[in-house]
Amino acid sequence: MLSPLHKHVTLIRNSSKETEQINQTRLLLLSLSLLDSRITQSSFLCQFDQFKAGSFFLWIIMSNPRLTRILSMRERVEDTLSAHRNELVALLSRYVDQGKGILQPHNLIDQLESIIGDDDARKKTLSDGPFGEILKSAMEAIVIPPFVALAVRPRQGVWEYVRVNVYELSVEQLTVAEYLCFKEELVDGPSSSDPFRLELDFEPFNANVPRPSRSSSIGNGVQFLNRHLSSVMFRNKDCLEPLLDFLRVHKYKGHPLMLNDRIQSISRLQSQLRKAEDHISKLPEETPFSEFEYSIQGMGFEKGWGDTAGRVLEMMYLLSDILQAPDPSSLEKFLGRVPMVFNVVILSPHGYFGQANVLGLPDTGGQVVYILDQVRALETEMLLRIKRQGLDITPRILIVTRLIPDAKGTTCNQRLERVSGTEHTHILRVPFRSDKGILRKWISRFDVWPYLENYAQDAASEIIGELQGLPDFIIGNYSDGNLVASLMAHKMGVTQCTIAHALEKTKYPDSDIYWKDFDNKYHFSCQFTADLIAMNNADFIITSTYQEIAGTKNTVGQYESHGAFTLPGLYRVVHGIDVFDPKFNIVSPGADMTIYFPFTEKDKRLTALHGSIEEMLYSPKQTDEHVGTLSDRSKPILFSMARLDKVKNISGLVEMYGKNATLRELVNLVVIAGNIDASKSKDREEITEIEKMHNLIKTYELEGQVRWITAQTNRARNGELYRYIADTKGAFAQPAFYEAFGLTVVEAMTCGLPTFATLHGGPAEIIEHGVSGFHIDPYHPEQAGNIMAEFFQRCKEDPNHWNKVSDASLQRIYERYTWKIYSERLMTLAGVYGFWKYVSKLERRETRRYLEMFYILKFRDLVKTVPLSDDE
Repeated sequence: MLSPLHKHVTLIRNSSKETEQINQTRLLLLSLSLLDSRITQSSFLCQFDQFKAGSFFLWIIMSNPRLTRILSMRERVEDTLSAHRNELVALLSRYVDQGKGILQPHNLIDQLESIIGDDDARKKTLSDGPFGEILKSAMEAIVIPPFVALAVRPRQGVWEYVRVNVYELSVEQLTVAEYLCFKEELVDGPSSSDPFRLELDFEPFNANVPRPSRSSSIGNGVQFLNRHLSSVMFRNKDCLEPLLDFLRVHKYKGHPLMLNDRIQSISRLQSQLRKAEDHISKLPEETPFSEFEYSIQGMGFEKGWGDTAGRVLEMMYLLSDILQAPDPSSLEKFLGRVPMVFNVVILSPHGYFGQANVLGLPDTGGQVVYILDQVRALETEMLLRIKRQGLDITPRILIVTRLIPDAKGTTCNQRLERVSGTEHTHILRVPFRSDKGILRKWISRFDVWPYLENYAQDAASEIIGELQGLPDFIIGNYSDGNLVASLMAHKMGVTQCTIAHALEKTKYPDSDIYWKDFDNKYHFSCQFTADLIAMNNADFIITSTYQEIAGTKNTVGQYESHGAFTLPGLYRVVHGIDVFDPKFNIVSPGADMTIYFPFTEKDKRLTALHGSIEEMLYSPKQTDEHVGTLSDRSKPILFSMARLDKVKNISGLVEMYGKNATLRELVNLVVIAGNIDASKSKDREEITEIEKMHNLIKTYELEGQVRWITAQTNRARNGELYRYIADTKGAFAQPAFYEAFGLTVVEAMTCGLPTFATLHGGPAEIIEHGVSGFHIDPYHPEQAGNIMAEFFQRCKEDPNHWNKVSDASLQRIYERYTWKIYSERLMTLAGVYGFWKYVSKLERRETRRYLEMFYILKFRDLVKTVPLSDDE
């Protein structure tokens, strides 16, 4: 039975979008009506995420007849201006009166609430009306009198732009390029409207790449890709040919791993699978592969299907199901088990990368810990998979970092170093060099750009020599490692994964539009360009949290902020990265559970370290290792450990504690961060923070209540320190202005320590507020301090409350944040995206050519502006 609706659906075009899109939409509406006769003439809900308001008008004409219309943003603003002229003129005039500049969301809302006051009628029409909703969705406003331009984000990953002339009360909708051009006038004035300004646009290259449209699908790229691939295979059996080709060409050092030359077609593959399944199904499940190897080899199947009859049969059933009726689950499981990855290269050039005595040194912190824990879990997973695949292959993992001749007592001057706890994983160090020779001393991560191209070439030669061939998989870390990984993967044709850890553009507000103010110190023009190149070159991108990609309802994601921005005078990015791209995947790390485990596991506790821990925390003797004393040992300890820089906000925690009399009465504060002597630091930000810390301790008279300890590099002792703090019924605080993930948060929670952590970034996803920990806002320190004080006061009155939060934090970790879960997922992703790279290689080639041109013509020139470092 046909739905009566299908006769009444009409789509009227309102822009120059392709006719094909209109036809697709008409077809979708008609299909809905044909499939479901329950859709009546009087009710119909239609949502089209792929069409932005203003691009199309959707008319659904019912038989009553009734007309429903989706208004464009420009029209919504115009309608509100018409209906509430006086109020909006007053509001917009306030924005303009603030002069030329950028207004943040809180500025916009504060002025709106001021206009509304206590008037309920105004609140209903303005705050709760269409214009109020637009203001609440605006991420910024550019004010250049008489204009106010709004960047509106109706939902994550979707942006629209509108400009109001406050004097004339006229409204216009802007394209991305027009909005960025207008924004550039903040820096360059009206003369900045150069019609030949370089615009970077990756959208045309991704036109044929499938992508989801719902914000909730962001970060689940592999699931979407599996659905797409299986759907294509199901609709068109010819699309199974690339899978056959992939299995036939898949080799290790020239030896086929899946299929040999006896199988040349899909029909032949299906018939031989039936024969092999019939033969193997008669064998006991635990029969070793060697006992039936020659029989199935004659049928066309090589080693790699499994080590036992049971596993081989399971793989063959999966492939048979895919050939007959592909589904996403079977496809992911099959591709995840195909032996593809034996040699892995992980790039992390900057900082002091070592296993001992490096944590707390400049540019050396969570990323080093992350990678060392990552490779231990990854090697274990690779060994297990290779065994189950029935192969006799030794995997290799190389962590490629910088060799630093002046290593400051670390092993960073050693070329090759095996990673403890592994058998086949090594740190391979390659020096930075220039025409002046090898650079001997550490340099900041912001100053590495002139060295990376030579470094990529030198490191590639070292890698090939060490592995005796090409790697199968390259993982980049941070901006420098991701750029080097891109250069290598481009030349080697290897699957590339990108892990940002932190994208600096979001850590320094307005560092794009005012990049010239930052460039002498941070060289952000190079870094932002490198980030764009890497994220677009990568086959897939791993993030630890959803927020890294697409932020929250009220905050912009790290990657999302690279979708459109401008560097005035250099170039503007009208389409840099699309957060809906299926290359994005959330894979959260864990903590090393041999080091970080619950304080309740008494048999594993490192009690021999308690003496040195108590000395570190409570010794009244002043040394160059700490500042301050704790006069009341009976108090719980509020503990924090991080790098000493502006973003980590350790000084903000000390100031918050100093101002909160109740919190000071309830707990002691212990922070482990950086150096305590500015003369021992060469890091610009750290020196500033050191001076600030000393001033705060003096200003708030914190002697006897605060202990500031220099950075600690002994991870085993740090793990026991968390547990010792838990013994005091204390808590951990992570007060960063922004934290991409929050590894210390996971470490503390894994030890059973209740945790207070910033709501800006990853910790907001790790912690369930009020259940497994607490969110605090570093921009509202008084409120944060009160949350902490209330917790400790409640624990004082009800000791069981502390235990409830501690137990909930452990449960949260076991469910979501372990390295075993991480490594299994990463290997599966490598398999699926390796296959996708194979079947879509022509489309990717176009993108890479575009990136190659951008790298050579723009990035190289930017690098020349960064001075080479001096060893003197």
